[in-house]
Amino acid sequence: MATSYYSFLSTNTSSPALILPLRSPSRSTLSLSRTFLHRNLHSAASAVVVAASSTNRSPESVSVNKFRDSLVVILTSVAISVSIFVSDIDSASGFVVTPSKKLQTDELATVRLFQENTPSVVYITNLAARQDAFTLDVLEVPQGSGSGFVWDKKGHVVTNYHVIRGASDLRVTLADQSTYDAKVVGFDQDKDVAVLRIDAPKDKLRPIPVGVSADLLVGQKVFAIGNPFGLDHTLTTGVISGLRREISSAATGRPIQDVIQTDAAINPGNSGGPLLDSSGNLIGINTAIYSPSGASSGVGFSIPVDTVGGIVDQLVQFGKVTRPILGIKFAPDQSVEQLGVSGVLVLDAPSNGPAGKAGLLSTKRDAYGRLILGDIITSVNGKKVANGSDLYRILDQCKVGETVTVEVLRGDQVEKIPVVLEPKPDES
Repeated sequence: MATSYYSFLSTNTSSPALILPLRSPSRSTLSLSRTFLHRNLHSAASAVVVAASSTNRSPESVSVNKFRDSLVVILTSVAISVSIFVSDIDSASGFVVTPSKKLQTDELATVRLFQENTPSVVYITNLAARQDAFTLDVLEVPQGSGSGFVWDKKGHVVTNYHVIRGASDLRVTLADQSTYDAKVVGFDQDKDVAVLRIDAPKDKLRPIPVGVSADLLVGQKVFAIGNPFGLDHTLTTGVISGLRREISSAATGRPIQDVIQTDAAINPGNSGGPLLDSSGNLIGINTAIYSPSGASSGVGFSIPVDTVGGIVDQLVQFGKVTRPILGIKFAPDQSVEQLGVSGVLVLDAPSNGPAGKAGLLSTKRDAYGRLILGDIITSVNGKKVANGSDLYRILDQCKVGETVTVEVLRGDQVEKIPVVLEPKPDES
């Protein structure tokens, strides 16, 4: 990154008489200065007169020497008068001193927050293996970058999954510019969270203080630290613009609930960085922005720390997140709306999955190629299901092994089917 160097212009002087004091002298100091100056000048004048009087001179030079002595006395008197006059002038009018610039209380708090939390924020480089077309050598080239933060003294670093997606290798750069190779501990594609690990000395690792996101309020001041466009450790400020928003995971499209909306500037490269409250505590992970141009438009989204905390704990302990599923593939919401019904249309329910084992029917075609609709899920455990987001939201509140009652519309009949939830096949 290019560094800008600034030159400060100053005027230097070799004469001690032109050096200005750092603060204005007091009146007692001026009085002493006048007395001292008057005495020195009077002594000097007397010495000159005595020296002139004691010099052997001829009768024809008497008149010249008397004129010289008189001139010295007159000049000395003028000098004393001028010095007293100048000393009586107000010291503030002699020169102008620019007062030192002082920060306001809120500015000092912001500066302190940045200085205390910057060591916890890291820069993540996503490297991909590419083969040279001429030499056929395999090279690692950067294909993306993002932000992250230190979670604990064991070297765990938290970031977004989309920051590390598709990487052959990952590098993490700390605040002191030291770089370490990172290993993926685990990730949750549905919630866009990933945990890395670096082998760095413990004295270089400063875990970020973790706060609570359940009691946040709209209008509360927040701070985002990250590496937008590769500019490391950039601070932006704003407020919480909204709560309980919902966005879709960049990897799976699964909804992420209770997302924090902020107007703090979040740009490409801020992903995975921390969102802090005014106390410097982590309240969310900066994840996405709403912008047609791709740059910050004042609408940014952060995954709340209460959601992140449980995911990170599972990833650190087990290397995976165990989340229950029904084991179905369902049609886009727009397709169901065109049918004039509300719910989730089952396209496929594999026989070895939870829904298939329970007897849910898939959509299929008959011998003549006509489409035969499968079951349409209308509720789970008595909670209405109008679309896929509703279904995911309900399942997020359930546990693996739990039995749920799925209400389906089969033809013109409504049936209730018990289903035992299972984990994803790749997480079992």
